[in-house]
Amino acid sequence: MGRFAAGGLDWVLEKGFQDRAASKTATIMSALYIEVAGSHRGQHLSSRMISVMRQIALSQGFSHLIAPVRPSLKSRYPLIPIEEYFQWQNSDGLPFDPWLRVHVQAGGKILHPCPSAMVVKGSRQQWMAWADMDFPGEGNYTIPHGLVPVAIRDSEGEYVEPGIWVLHVL
Repeated sequence: MGRFAAGGLDWVLEKGFQDRAASKTATIMSALYIEVAGSHRGQHLSSRMISVMRQIALSQGFSHLIAPVRPSLKSRYPLIPIEEYFQWQNSDGLPFDPWLRVHVQAGGKILHPCPSAMVVKGSRQQWMAWADMDFPGEGNYTIPHGLVPVAIRDSEGEYVEPGIWVLHVL
């Protein structure tokens, strides 16, 4: 498989709609987003979800599943570049990040970072409401659950969330 676009979730959605409008036949299936509620964590739901996605891809005739993964612990390290974070490993030599580790344990192969997986733009006032915090001046601000800081310039804010491309060969 070749290198996927630098984008992630945004790119997958745009590409899918563009290809469908052009009547192009899909050759690969992509995951979009999985989130397990805190009250249900620790029940191996994430690995079950990956297994189900793999089964769906196979049942639809695909031989590959890609996932623009949002690393689950990256928000604890918002100042560490994604290019460094995704290389971290635990003592077993597996990915440090639990969500990346689940993908690898399910047979996925980490390909490379996607520095711009999702872009969210809004006014300073919108960002104040979304983040439940003030942005008194221009600058880069770490925000709750953000993987990277949000950039506040003039009256606008822009958040460019990174991700990691993971490939599952089925």
